[in-house]
Amino acid sequence: MPRIAYVNGRYTRHAEAGVHIEDRGYQFADGVYEVCLVLNGVFWDEEGHLARLDRSLNELAIEKPMTTRAMRLVMETLVRKNRLKDALVYMQITRGVAPRNHPFPDGAPNPSIVITAKRFDFSKSEELAKKGAKVITAPDIRWGRVDIKSISLLPNVLAKEAAKRAGAQEAWLVRDGFITEGGSSNAWIVTRQGEIVTHPLGNDILGGITRQTVLKCAEELQMKVVERPFTKEEALKAAEAFFTSATTLVMPVVSIDGEQVGDGAPGSVARRLRDAYIAKGQSAAVAAPEAANENRLL
Repeated sequence: MPRIAYVNGRYTRHAEAGVHIEDRGYQFADGVYEVCLVLNGVFWDEEGHLARLDRSLNELAIEKPMTTRAMRLVMETLVRKNRLKDALVYMQITRGVAPRNHPFPDGAPNPSIVITAKRFDFSKSEELAKKGAKVITAPDIRWGRVDIKSISLLPNVLAKEAAKRAGAQEAWLVRDGFITEGGSSNAWIVTRQGEIVTHPLGNDILGGITRQTVLKCAEELQMKVVERPFTKEEALKAAEAFFTSATTLVMPVVSIDGEQVGDGAPGSVARRLRDAYIAKGQSAAVAAPEAANENRLL
């Protein structure tokens, strides 16, 4: 069955979907995006992702093209049209089409919106989590407002490509001697004293929605979390490390730049947090059946 995409009010074949050549997203990366995980037909952390999308739009003064309720309906319809059970739903909104000129165009153009859905292989994520991921470090050369989920991702692309060439699954970005976050994830370590450490929120990291839920999981498990910067050297001396994102959930790290972390195997804290995160997502439908029935697609 051909894939279906949603572009500016229309459902169309994915292979034929497109935007105008003078869309400001194409010309200037003048836009924002979100990625939401769907497992067993249910959206995970959907409210958080849509709230962050609103924040990103507000920070860049881009008009929202539809209500949150309408966007939820499009997302659900798209997953259903693509006959997906486990999926990643990608949402992108740009300032729209206007003659190429750096300043915002006079008279607000209609923002462009693209939503796609693709199959997510949860079993592959589980396989990697059992053996642990490898990480490299790379200079953090991104712009100063990475708290906005902008589509301007070239530094992230370069870091992720470097990781791929090194046989690693993620790149941890380093600025002023401290690890900020990953190319597409938030970074965490667990000290020998049992403290879970992750970089605090601010303009130099993206406030991950999965990060936010994992913090709640840690609190419920009565684990101590400290939000502060940490160095690569501290990470290598840590008992364990992991990263979080909508696409990887909670992913244990077993090496950084080829050097072993902890005992070189997924740590117990990361495993417990991954299990707790998955359990929280799976229990959402049971804990709130009415809300779950609204969001259930299959």
